[in-house]
Amino acid sequence: MRLASGPDRSASVPAVGGKARGKRHVTNFDKERNEAYAFFNEVNNIDLLCKTLISKILPDGVHPSHFAIMLHLVRLGDEKTPQALASAMQVSKATMSHSLKVLEKRGFIEIRPCEQDARSKLVYLTDSGRHFHSQAITASARTFGSFLTDEHRQAMVGAMPALVTIRRLLDENREPLTDDRKPAGSSAGTR
Repeated sequence: MRLASGPDRSASVPAVGGKARGKRHVTNFDKERNEAYAFFNEVNNIDLLCKTLISKILPDGVHPSHFAIMLHLVRLGDEKTPQALASAMQVSKATMSHSLKVLEKRGFIEIRPCEQDARSKLVYLTDSGRHFHSQAITASARTFGSFLTDEHRQAMVGAMPALVTIRRLLDENREPLTDDRKPAGSSAGTR
């Protein structure tokens, strides 16, 4: 496979229409597929680099995925069920249960029975968890601030509206399409 090159292309983006046996016509589908691949590949690389840096800031035993749960609770508030958190974080209930045990053991969260439904539990950040969150955010800001220039910050602020739009779009479309163009989790048309 030939890789695309040029000033606007990542070296990891597969080229369309290479010279296998002559020129191949580049369709809109090919162009859109490569643009989507390049975009999500770049977002994934940013995510990996950010998580790696954050993991070096967090204390041993606290993973960036654990911290993401705390960020979610700070941003959207307490009183979330483990199932709601698992759905928000796109992980299994078992994975969320393990992560919550780690946070609870450290004293960052409390899991209490739901007053309206005794079968359900709710997750709350503790004062210790809020303090830890604040310290981690301060350490992250200090670390990122050591290399981000005003130009970098302007680029990030400028990218935010588009990133929010793409995040919302993906949140609304969590199921892949099957060959018959129906969402994989859809029961429409099945017997």
